[in-house]
Amino acid sequence: MKAISIDHPAGIRASAAQILTALLSQKGSLATQLPRQSSPSGNLSSLAFLKELCYGACRWYFQLNHLLEKLVDKPLKSKDLDIHCLLILGMYQLSHMRIPDYVSINETVNASVLLKKPWAKGLVNAVLRKYQRLCAAGHIDYPDDASRFAYPLWLVDTIKHDWPDDWERILSAGNTHPPMCLRVNLQQCSREQYLVLLAEMGVNAEAGLITPSAIYLKAPCAVDALPGFRDGYVSIQDEASQILPSLMSPSKGERILDACAAPGGKTCHLLETEPDLSEIVSLDIENRRLERLRENLERLQLSSDRVTILGADATKPDDWWNGEPFDRILLDAPCSATGIIRRQPDVKILRQKLDISRLTELQARLLDSLWMCLKPGGLMVYSTCSILSAENSSQIGSFISRTEDAQLQAIPGGWGLMCAHGKQLIPADKSTDGFYFALLRKKDVTI
Repeated sequence: MKAISIDHPAGIRASAAQILTALLSQKGSLATQLPRQSSPSGNLSSLAFLKELCYGACRWYFQLNHLLEKLVDKPLKSKDLDIHCLLILGMYQLSHMRIPDYVSINETVNASVLLKKPWAKGLVNAVLRKYQRLCAAGHIDYPDDASRFAYPLWLVDTIKHDWPDDWERILSAGNTHPPMCLRVNLQQCSREQYLVLLAEMGVNAEAGLITPSAIYLKAPCAVDALPGFRDGYVSIQDEASQILPSLMSPSKGERILDACAAPGGKTCHLLETEPDLSEIVSLDIENRRLERLRENLERLQLSSDRVTILGADATKPDDWWNGEPFDRILLDAPCSATGIIRRQPDVKILRQKLDISRLTELQARLLDSLWMCLKPGGLMVYSTCSILSAENSSQIGSFISRTEDAQLQAIPGGWGLMCAHGKQLIPADKSTDGFYFALLRKKDVTI
């Protein structure tokens, strides 16, 4: 469908319905759909409102959809998925946004006309007024934890199984707005110096608790408003993923592989940590995304002479590896992204149960393929932004059992939860994302 102008209230809602329809049809994500929207008049508030609508509707979709099923006399036809999405968006406005009810209802009704379905005006009006009365009545009972926490049932069951003592706070944290976390480029300034720069600009911030480079902002702000951003003083990165360079503990003159490197934050952070590496090979199967790495190296004023950027499949070393073993390998593996749902709420909709077996198979292939590229005595860090054991502790347990020269190393520090194999951070309100880490040493059989 042709894009709808978001320069008027009904247009924003109709555009959001188009985006949500694409997600439910598995034809896109928020990351791919939102950048396609534009305001002819350059109205940034319209774009911000559109983003809030889309993110919020994804965050609460499974709860709102359960309630919607109770409010309609019969399900809408599949060809009217956009009207279904418009109703979800209208309900989200009524229960989660500070907009007068009459505005939310009227503009959502008007949006049905922009979607070329004027017949739906009466339906949208009736359903939203029913929901308005339901919200006004107060308490709403939910039949199960999937609708109560607004997650797909399969994911609730999996998280309960993997985290029987923590599942409620994991699910609750996934419905919060994440903090904005910065990574200070310690080649440019210290964290203490950057905190002073923020304070001088009136930005409320505090130091992270795990890494020496992390700073949390009390309220998010535009990146261009951050002091020294264009000059490479700072990047946007959750504190959990900032742990990786300290686990890698790179040394001067070493050769490192950053597998699955795009968009380049890990490569840049490794160079910030140890600028005198012999070489970093930054590898990713999506060559297009590696362009961001080149841009970040330039912005952060890091030497690109030490970085070899390769667009290739990490599971096929014969296609790209020159046979010279690496001292250290970072494998931040493709995963379900279930640890970053608060940042990417469309994961709830896009991720399917069958995806997990596909992802675990890919992760196993990556581990096996890259292990041969590691020097005896070398170190591999395996990480994911998942909270599912199948991708994390169980994955590493299986790898160790089939790999004679792989030895699990203890991960230092008082942060995180110990697993059977490795360490896990679980998402928590105003803290880190969910992230898993395993440290593997390749036994030197020549000794």
